[in-house]
Amino acid sequence: MPNPWKLKQEICEIGRRMYDRGLVTAFEGNISARLGPDRLLCTPSLVCKGLLKPEDLCIVDLSGKQIGESTSGFSLTGDRPVRKRSSEIFLHLAVYRERPDVQAVVHSHPPHAAAFAITHTAVPPCVTAEVEVFLGEVPLAPYATPGTPELGE
Repeated sequence: MPNPWKLKQEICEIGRRMYDRGLVTAFEGNISARLGPDRLLCTPSLVCKGLLKPEDLCIVDLSGKQIGESTSGFSLTGDRPVRKRSSEIFLHLAVYRERPDVQAVVHSHPPHAAAFAITHTAVPPCVTAEVEVFLGEVPLAPYATPGTPELGE
């Protein structure tokens, strides 16, 4: 089982790198990682990935239910707001269900990829060598509202 404190620090660092490279802005994109067989760490809603702190991260079960803290808006001690788990956790859960070997999921909103998605245009495989070699054709999925189980499907 991974060290929870180290994992939280790594997620925050990845969030900062994504933000610094323009792969996410404001509150978009999310990161999750397995804490154990039935628990995940995930980034919260409405927190800039470039400003994440380890205490901001949420713990959820494999149904997406936030566990470990109240979601009333404040911690039991009242010293900081309790962060609500990402509304897009269902997308991450679909990956974990489909691929039990996956230990973490990072999803971002790079501007160029978002432009292709908004226009319902397939990403050409020749955009970068990495796309052509490692991904091949990038499939298009139908639109699903963020925060719904349909997004994961």
